[in-house]
Amino acid sequence: MADTQQVDPKAERRAARLARRIGSFSKAHGGAEGQVAYLGERGARIVLVGEDGTWGDLVAPTYAIAEKAVEKSGITVHETFDGEFAAKVRTGPYEWSRMAGLQLGGRANR
Repeated sequence: MADTQQVDPKAERRAARLARRIGSFSKAHGGAEGQVAYLGERGARIVLVGEDGTWGDLVAPTYAIAEKAVEKSGITVHETFDGEFAAKVRTGPYEWSRMAGLQLGGRANR
C-alpha cells in the first residue's frame, strides 16, 4: 500500500527554517539539547540549552512543525524540562533581575 500522507510544503519550509536556527544555536554553543512544549493555539515552544549553559527558545506555529524541526536539526530532545537537563542552564544577572527583581527590591521590569 502506498503512503497517502499529504506533505504541506509551507509547513516543511517552516520546519526547515526552524531547524537551521536550532543548528545555528547548537553550533554557537558547542552543541544543544531541547524540549518541545505545547502552547495551545499559539503552537509550540522549543526550549534550547547549549552545552555552555546558554539557553534560548523558538516558537513554532504547531507542535508537529516543532517536532519536525528538532528532528531535522539532530539535537537530543527531552520529554520534560527537569532534572539533569534543567541543571545545565546557566543564568546571569539579566535573568535574575527579570525573574526576581521586583521581589528582591530590584527595579521594575518595564
